[in-house]
Amino acid sequence: MDNFIVSARKYRPATFESVVGQQHITNTLKNAIKNNQLAQAFLFCGPRGVGKTTCARILAKTINCENLQPNGEACGVCNSCLSFQNGNSFNVHELDAASNNSVDDIRSLIEQVRIPPQAVRYKIYIIDEVHMLSQAAFNAFLKTLEEPPHYAIFILATTEKHKILPTILSRCQIFDFNRIRVDDMAAHLASIAQKENISYETDGLHIIAQKADGGLRDALSMFDQIVSFSGSNVTYRAVIDNLNILDYDYYFNITDRLLNGDNAKTLLLFDEILNRGFDGAHFISGLSEHFRNLLVGKDQATLKLLEVSEGIKSKYLQQSQAATVSFLLSSMNIANICDLNYKLSKNQRLQVELALLKMCNLLSVFNLAATPLTAMPSTDEQLKKKPDSAAITPLADNKPAPEVSIVSENPVNYQVNKPQPVVPAPPPPVPAVKQEAPAERPKISMPNLNGASASVKIPSLKDMGKTQEALLEEEDPYIKGDARDSYTPDQFFKCWSDFAARMKTEGKKNLLTIFISNPPKLVGPDSYEVIVENKVQENLFRDERPNMLNFLRTALRNFNIEISVRVDEKAVVKKPYTASEKFQHMAAKNPALAELRTKFNLDFD
Repeated sequence: MDNFIVSARKYRPATFESVVGQQHITNTLKNAIKNNQLAQAFLFCGPRGVGKTTCARILAKTINCENLQPNGEACGVCNSCLSFQNGNSFNVHELDAASNNSVDDIRSLIEQVRIPPQAVRYKIYIIDEVHMLSQAAFNAFLKTLEEPPHYAIFILATTEKHKILPTILSRCQIFDFNRIRVDDMAAHLASIAQKENISYETDGLHIIAQKADGGLRDALSMFDQIVSFSGSNVTYRAVIDNLNILDYDYYFNITDRLLNGDNAKTLLLFDEILNRGFDGAHFISGLSEHFRNLLVGKDQATLKLLEVSEGIKSKYLQQSQAATVSFLLSSMNIANICDLNYKLSKNQRLQVELALLKMCNLLSVFNLAATPLTAMPSTDEQLKKKPDSAAITPLADNKPAPEVSIVSENPVNYQVNKPQPVVPAPPPPVPAVKQEAPAERPKISMPNLNGASASVKIPSLKDMGKTQEALLEEEDPYIKGDARDSYTPDQFFKCWSDFAARMKTEGKKNLLTIFISNPPKLVGPDSYEVIVENKVQENLFRDERPNMLNFLRTALRNFNIEISVRVDEKAVVKKPYTASEKFQHMAAKNPALAELRTKFNLDFD
């Protein structure tokens, strides 16, 4: 019985042409060999399993090939190629820096470099995991790496380039290896399956390639595992069962139920997923990826971003036509928030279920938001009805209520009216003094995919249960009126003093200081200005300004009165800190100090 060799070793590339997914590097190396433009040091860096060590070995073999092919490949039959393939070449040395990372190991390597090659042109040293060398070992290696003998070539390989000293990087030609694309890995796995007479399904190979996350060695290891599990029949079902991957059909089914707004079936399907042993975080992450694939599947220009097989791609294209962009964006946002809060939650299952219920009701919210205002009953008609159930009405002018935040292509502000206690009618307004309509609440403009901005109001839970007058006072604290009576400066300053006395009664000592020490100055008709010394006083004055203006306007019966505040820049004195600043500050007060310093040639310190 022959010893089993894993596919990662059995089908390891032996030529540049057989390297998968790194054509930009293999073409550069072949051209350098053909043009005899080889550097003294190469650095191959990239993630695991992408071909760094393999390319280093192919380069070492090709450099010393005695019968180089016109396409830049090694012949594979000369003495140098055969000795390399058999592992008994004296001109290629491979060193594992993870276990030989001391200065003594580098010193031994430098001693070997002095020995010239035998029967070939170059002597190649491959140092794998070079980032594991110690600081002292790197420093000992610098001089030899910069000016080695003409026959010595160093090939360094690492997965963590950021750990290598910049002085080492500057002495090497750096080649960055890419993660291998899913399609390239799936095609390579299919070729191996054909050579091994293994039956396979394309969807199953794509799942293996996606699970490998860009590393071909990982993909080959999983391929061997599934071949052993399924008995030389790599099917889609065998792959997802063996690798503990949630089936695509679950995501398609749960999306259909979300689009139909079926809360019960959605929760039951999620319960089935949990019973199969899948984690809620794994499910919600996969659901986000599913929504992302549906979103890129809605446009022909982004179809190339779908890294799935053709059979699965057709399902994505079909379901993407049923889902709107607003639904997909809102669902992705809900799933992302759930994913962020999942690990912090004490009831993790409830987190996912709550997110699914929100997604279920998105379409009904969108339909409600798109309903024209004329199609809804008026506010007066609703007031005549008994408030026995929640009713949805358009936002009235004088009816503040909590809003619902949505993401929609054509957003419309709406509210949910719930039974409220009867509020007594407000007393008639004072003549010449009237309350204006409240200013509109602040809004947030959220761009959607079509470029339009969706206006979403900020909800306020504090507004619930408050009377109409309280809400009006909070939103616009200024009393409005039409009175424009004339007044004298003495009358104005008397009212100013009366308001200052009121501040003293209320215990507002900081404000009282401002009112006493900073009397207002007339800068225009009915316009005054107060100058304060710092920002703190300015903020205190601005906070009290509505009460002050209401008092002055009603007392003087003139609603044109305006009072502004600003900080006196000249009053802001910079405190000296350094010796030079302290000397200049003292010399400004006493010029004799400057003359004294010049006369005796004194320093600041």
